[in-house]
Amino acid sequence: MKKLVLPGHPNLLVGIESRDDAAIYKVREDLALIQTLDFFTPMVDDPFVFGQIAAANALNDVYAMGGVPFMALNIVCYPECEDMDVLGLILEGGLSKVQEAGAVLAGGHTVDDNEPKYGLSVSGMVHPDKVINNAGAREGDIIFLTKPLGNGVVSTAIKAEMVSDKAYQEAIKWMSMLNKETAEIMQEIGVNAATDVTGFGLIGHLYEMAAASNKEVELYASQVEFMTGAIEYANLGLIPGGAYTNRDYLADKVEYIEEIKGMPRELLFSPETAGGILIAVNAGKAEQLQTALQQKGDCCFQVGKVIGNELRTIKIRN
Repeated sequence: MKKLVLPGHPNLLVGIESRDDAAIYKVREDLALIQTLDFFTPMVDDPFVFGQIAAANALNDVYAMGGVPFMALNIVCYPECEDMDVLGLILEGGLSKVQEAGAVLAGGHTVDDNEPKYGLSVSGMVHPDKVINNAGAREGDIIFLTKPLGNGVVSTAIKAEMVSDKAYQEAIKWMSMLNKETAEIMQEIGVNAATDVTGFGLIGHLYEMAAASNKEVELYASQVEFMTGAIEYANLGLIPGGAYTNRDYLADKVEYIEEIKGMPRELLFSPETAGGILIAVNAGKAEQLQTALQQKGDCCFQVGKVIGNELRTIKIRN
């Protein structure tokens, strides 16, 4: 298949080259437009909660770029023969998150489909000089993650009807949480690179950051935090298929320096929904960033470090 090559434009600040979370177009000297879209099938039975999660997942792409969402459009695929009240609850859930973000829901598009799907197209804004993308990591940077991993595994346990109420409620909390405060703190403190952790898993998105920045990074597996039940369910084999796809694709891009203890390796590759933001920050600002996020009640833990100025395999340590 011939590789798609899109024509460049001097005002296109972020396009497809770095596999970033959104595209960014410079409108004027003090304003750039952030554009993204995301939608998927339900992972929970509650339609309102599904709407919240799908909306948060799309809105968080803007926050990962250091921006502020201002407008969203619904993307809906739904069977005409199904209960429209259920669709109404999905849309209400999405609207609640758009409003929480301080944005306006301005319409959307709906098509008949065999399986429900929902998400948003989101427009955001950022100053052109304050764009945060995944290509700016520098040698010596400390790498943080702002949400625990594991919602892909917990979602698999939900589908298998094996999830505990505690694990379910915690996963819902993280998946429906906007990364709004994280974006504000990133702009306040100044970070070098960021990306949110979604379908490509922790290692997949870490590798994208390393590749876009042309840097060598290492990951500390024992310092990664997990949601309640994630390790237990993974040990039972409740691992989403995407984890194995990600693992196989990234096989030649990782190197295990030490044996990984206490969890299946696949957890590090497992797809996440509306995951946390992976942040590379100057070591001198690392404590300030972590403290600021923790004071807001957010999660923030170190998962790695930038160790070299040339892209190599990700070094995975225990």
